[in-house]
Amino acid sequence: MHMRAAVLREHGGPFKMEDLELAEPGMGELLVEVAGVGFCHTDVMPRAEAFMAEPPLILGHEGSGVVVAAGPCTTITVGTPVVMSFDHCGRCANCLDGHPAYCRSFWGRNMVGRSRSSSPVTDVAGRSIGARWFGQSSFATHALTREDAVVPVPSDLPLELLGPLACSVLTGAGAVFNTLAVSAGDSIAVYGAGAVGLSAVMAAAATGATQVIAIDRHKERLELALELGATEVIDTQCLSQELGQEVVARSAGGTRTALDTTGVAPVIASAVTGLRTRGILGMVSMASSDIVLQRDALATGKTITGILEGDSVPRIHIPRLITLWRGGHLPFERLIQTYPMNDINQAEADMASGRTIKPVLIPHSR
Repeated sequence: MHMRAAVLREHGGPFKMEDLELAEPGMGELLVEVAGVGFCHTDVMPRAEAFMAEPPLILGHEGSGVVVAAGPCTTITVGTPVVMSFDHCGRCANCLDGHPAYCRSFWGRNMVGRSRSSSPVTDVAGRSIGARWFGQSSFATHALTREDAVVPVPSDLPLELLGPLACSVLTGAGAVFNTLAVSAGDSIAVYGAGAVGLSAVMAAAATGATQVIAIDRHKERLELALELGATEVIDTQCLSQELGQEVVARSAGGTRTALDTTGVAPVIASAVTGLRTRGILGMVSMASSDIVLQRDALATGKTITGILEGDSVPRIHIPRLITLWRGGHLPFERLIQTYPMNDINQAEADMASGRTIKPVLIPHSR
């Protein structure tokens, strides 16, 4: 079938809107007409020359839309609104243990952008285009995905805005709920007030955490963090002492938990300093360089752990996030700025500059 998509033709080049051909859904697959798709920092990773996903490639992994066709052996019916989440096998030890984000085949299914078989997408010249980014490649009018990777959602929701629930919001909130297990009366420092960090702030506030410190260098984002539930903020451009020591001073000896969303190695080292004895730091981004810690940094029982996708089970946790949103506890729509899909390059630029927290692309908008 005919579709249009934003294609990354070369690592450093712009996205180009192209007319393409998409195969019909196969065994266990669904064809989704995309209503909206978030632009995430992960979607920039294939710009790196040595990255495992090679252009030409359709990116996009925070898609939402309506099922318009279903392949054999599927149970979700045509007309069902869905959020498309990350792909996983459902059979390995981690999937069966309720941790699909750590699926044994996660990297091959999500980060390569192609399957071992032929691509479901070809261009006007008949050449293959990578279209398996996170099992969906949803920077497009339509996307093919596995039924196991979608989450049906109620029809009364603003479907075009729900895509970020599949990754950015899921990662930040899931890290707070699942990995860090923040609870009433707890304390947390969130380093970075982007979409993931602000989702973590909202989630921590929803748990009843007593102290939620948001840390960033953008004044506007810190102001928003206070509106979304942060009890206090730290502007890293206005520090009078080392960042970790500032957190210690503000939290009577350090916070019990911390979440780094920046991937900046010195910030991560400061986040360890800012923990109290037996505190835990979660990292949702790959570090920009090697992390250098003091030799005794972990001697007091501190823990550093990596977190993928908030260690979430999408079909369990996305409905929970929707329930929180309905109750006014997770107003993630305040992070979103919508763009027509044709303006994808502007959306990327605005995200990179910090002007927009979470761009959401609307494929059928002019």
